[in-house]
Amino acid sequence: MADETSNGAEAPALPKLQILTQYVRDMSFENIAVQKGLASEGKPDIQVQVNLDAKQRGGDRFEVSIKLTANSTIGENPVFILEIDYAGLFVIQNVPKEQLHPFLMIECPRQIFPFLRRIVSDVTRDGGYPPLNLEPIDFIGLYRAGMARQAELQKEKEEVAGSA
Repeated sequence: MADETSNGAEAPALPKLQILTQYVRDMSFENIAVQKGLASEGKPDIQVQVNLDAKQRGGDRFEVSIKLTANSTIGENPVFILEIDYAGLFVIQNVPKEQLHPFLMIECPRQIFPFLRRIVSDVTRDGGYPPLNLEPIDFIGLYRAGMARQAELQKEKEEVAGSA
């Protein structure tokens, strides 16, 4: 029986998100301090960069990946570099086309981030360092910043084309 509203009309289908699988697509951990025989004493400075990507994999299936790079240094000495590309394969249904891109770039990464966080913690701990516990990521803010960058690039292209 279909869902009905109080006036007898069918209610719109609710968005559906299903995670089929999630996996490490690619990972590299360079343990620079150990390889060079350097003592890694002191408080490290850790810089984390995050990029997102989404690709349709046929019909209602989408692959969404979080590409994370963590660079650790003490002073000017590198300690380690961790690069990981972690992805999930999702089935997404009943999401309006105009809302699909933000859904892919916000909700899907939010679902797989806790698993990526655990892997990063384990890899850094297994590398001989205190576990790197990533702070929660504001995927909405990250999406908005990315869209603002795209709008700015588009504006610059239009200005260049207009002045030519």
